[in-house]
Amino acid sequence: MKKIRLMISGIPGSMAATVARHALSDERFEVLPMVLTGPEISAATHDIDGVTFELVRPNHRGEAVAKIKQKFGPVLVVDFTHPSAVNDNAAFFCEKGLPFVMGTTGGDRRKLNDTVAASAVPAVIAPNMAKQIVGFQAMMAFAADNFPGLFKGYTLEIRESHQQGKADTSGTAKAMVTYFNRLGLDFAVSQIQKERDPERQRNIWGVPAEHLAGHGWHTYRLRSADGSVLFEFRHNVNGRDIYADGTLDAAAFLAAKAAAGIRGRVYSMIDVLKG
Repeated sequence: MKKIRLMISGIPGSMAATVARHALSDERFEVLPMVLTGPEISAATHDIDGVTFELVRPNHRGEAVAKIKQKFGPVLVVDFTHPSAVNDNAAFFCEKGLPFVMGTTGGDRRKLNDTVAASAVPAVIAPNMAKQIVGFQAMMAFAADNFPGLFKGYTLEIRESHQQGKADTSGTAKAMVTYFNRLGLDFAVSQIQKERDPERQRNIWGVPAEHLAGHGWHTYRLRSADGSVLFEFRHNVNGRDIYADGTLDAAAFLAAKAAAGIRGRVYSMIDVLKG
């Protein structure tokens, strides 16, 4: 089997490093020893499981990618960087003909999709790479499509907790708001309760100390107008492995689409699950 050549954007960030660690042990992939990083990173290299990765900053990424493509041929990128870099990175990937999996949340998502649509590359863009959570979202989308207004008159509370370094509100929580709106609930993204304080996460939420630096806990609570009925949906994820596994499945899915000549197409993780 011909291996998929994978370049990672975001190392030494925790999520990008986790994806690299999983990819190194996945027979589907050849992980390139040159990775893209942010302008604030001062180190020249970063080691993961005995492999030394050269860190390439934005001002050198054009020449670096040219060398990589000349040496290795077609390359696919996985991006886990920072919300502020989403749109610039996507524009760069499209310009250089690099199909990409965008796991970074935030940025201008409409512009992100439009950038890919106007390009010659396909991409998987998703606010959550965990397949099981995406499956749950698909169930909510089905309910919203088939039972609009089901929870009309109910109130909604959304609480999400992630590691202190996550800058933006959870993309998954934002997506869930759209489903609940269609189910009849008057709720805005600005009402999502976002927790980033490790002390509160440990003492009030109950997040295990060893996972304060990497977790995603979400609770969606619906209550009837008279308070007699309560529905609660919850998904608590400790660590990042579940996201890395889904990301690599998305990369394999995308590689097949790129090899088939698909251009300018944005895929979701639901597409990945169906594929």
